[in-house]
Amino acid sequence: MTENELTIRAVPGPGFVAGCTVSTWVHTSALAAPIAYVLIGHAPPRRAMETTESVEAGLMGMVEAMRLRPAAERVPIVGARLIMRGPYVALDYGHPAYFMRLPTPGDDWRRHVTAGGQVCLTIGLDPVPPGAGPDAVEAYLARVIATHRAHMGATTIRNR
Repeated sequence: MTENELTIRAVPGPGFVAGCTVSTWVHTSALAAPIAYVLIGHAPPRRAMETTESVEAGLMGMVEAMRLRPAAERVPIVGARLIMRGPYVALDYGHPAYFMRLPTPGDDWRRHVTAGGQVCLTIGLDPVPPGAGPDAVEAYLARVIATHRAHMGATTIRNR
């Protein structure tokens, strides 16, 4: 393939998304307004026919569908992609028929988003072990940003 040819990756379906790991939190600072975060990664390959390359291709399909940019670049606004209905929160990750349900975020996160606050959506390309705690997530995020293996975009809640 030449460098001018375009690679088009499929947006993965619910089977792939079920293997994703998701963390949500709100970062507060005395120097800046609070920012809510969603970090999406994927567990190491574990299913038949799943490889490191196929997992990365699935994540990159999501990155491209949502128009996320490398973390080292300016974070783009990628539109209103969050849907909140009662206790449920879902992400429109670009699939024509499916949303990604997010684990129940905390009350601070929900209040921030409901009030119209922006959310920094991040997809990390390196494996994230399920059940990673806050310190492990922070270390993971620092590593994937430093190694150019993270893509980001700013999103908000979608009104009906």
